[in-house]
Amino acid sequence: MPSSLQQSVVTFLDAEHAAQTRFLQELVRVPSDNPPGDCAAHAARAQVLLEQLGFDVEVHVVPDELVKANGMISAANLIVRKRFGSGGPTIALNAHGDVVPPGLGWSKDPYGGEIVQDAEHGPVMYGRGVAVSKSDFATYTWALLALIAAEKNGAALNGAIELQFTHDEEAGGDIGPKWILEQGLSKPDYAVSAGFAYGITSAHNGCLHLEVTVKGKQAHAAMPHTGIDAIEAATGILQALYAYRAELAEKKSAVAGIDHATLNVGLIKGGINTNVVPDLASFRLDRRMIPEEAGFDAEGDLRRVVDAAAARYPGIEAGVQRILLAEPLAELPGVEKLIGAFSRNAEAILGEPVKAHGVPLYTDARHYTRQGVPTILYGAGPRTLMEARGHNSDENLRLNDLLKATKVVTLALAELLQ
Repeated sequence: MPSSLQQSVVTFLDAEHAAQTRFLQELVRVPSDNPPGDCAAHAARAQVLLEQLGFDVEVHVVPDELVKANGMISAANLIVRKRFGSGGPTIALNAHGDVVPPGLGWSKDPYGGEIVQDAEHGPVMYGRGVAVSKSDFATYTWALLALIAAEKNGAALNGAIELQFTHDEEAGGDIGPKWILEQGLSKPDYAVSAGFAYGITSAHNGCLHLEVTVKGKQAHAAMPHTGIDAIEAATGILQALYAYRAELAEKKSAVAGIDHATLNVGLIKGGINTNVVPDLASFRLDRRMIPEEAGFDAEGDLRRVVDAAAARYPGIEAGVQRILLAEPLAELPGVEKLIGAFSRNAEAILGEPVKAHGVPLYTDARHYTRQGVPTILYGAGPRTLMEARGHNSDENLRLNDLLKATKVVTLALAELLQ
């Protein structure tokens, strides 16, 4: 990349950092907790702020019936499109504005966007969503502004950038990125989703949530033989699942940052009263699929384990209902171009190697790969989610990392558009 372009980008973003910080602060101050998922106000505020920067903003309001089916109250998807030159790739930049509720334990106002000067890390902004992922509304917006400024200064760029700001990641992304793609509103060649500055995420686990319901027959506890004990049968099914969990631990991933497939039972309930043979028990389980299991029928395997264990208890009926299925994110052909551009420019800006890796959680970036779009996650933020206290009290973002990540994103995009 020409040194003149790199210097132009760095100079522009340094001068704009205060404005970028105020933009992020404004977004943090608009609650967008999901649940309950009433995110229209945040989308409206983001629209106004983007228009004040000179962008034409497409507002795609998701139909009420789809919003409610997704367990939310309101949601809108914002798209900003910018064409550079002719030909070249279309690159989608996706960040989500919905956030988990703040919960307890905060020392700062979760909707305050308060900035505190840290002796080691410089200015730090606090607030729910400041790292996950309202920060990347700011990252991607200023990366696009910097590219526009570079083009005006003579940079030859060819391709298109689309800002895709959605509001349903915490509910799975079905009415955000998935809806945008299925409606034909965007057909990108590459996608970049919200992430952290010191690593390029190119793969992540998938997640399957199932509810298992075990039905028996109630009876008086003084005559338990006249009933069919649903909790006893559920216990046997759970034992079979825990044995299967040990098998899953042997399913190792070759992706750095990801260990093995997992299974967890996180919720259980059942029974009528202490003196009644229980006629019903249910529990919910969480199965995490490693990237190598993309396309694997994890649900079918679990159903077979449940059915085989339930068959050992005469009179018991066991049912399995899917609650959530999020496929793993795996590297697609062509993603190496994204990884190369971001890795080179991240190392140049951060002064240290920045490599591709996997993470054990799941995101709505998977919806792009499901449509065949090579995708990575990269954006503002520290080295780990724990460091940023994402989904925790006192969530925070080091503003120097916001600036550095924006420079990386801008320069990587410029490379891909040249």
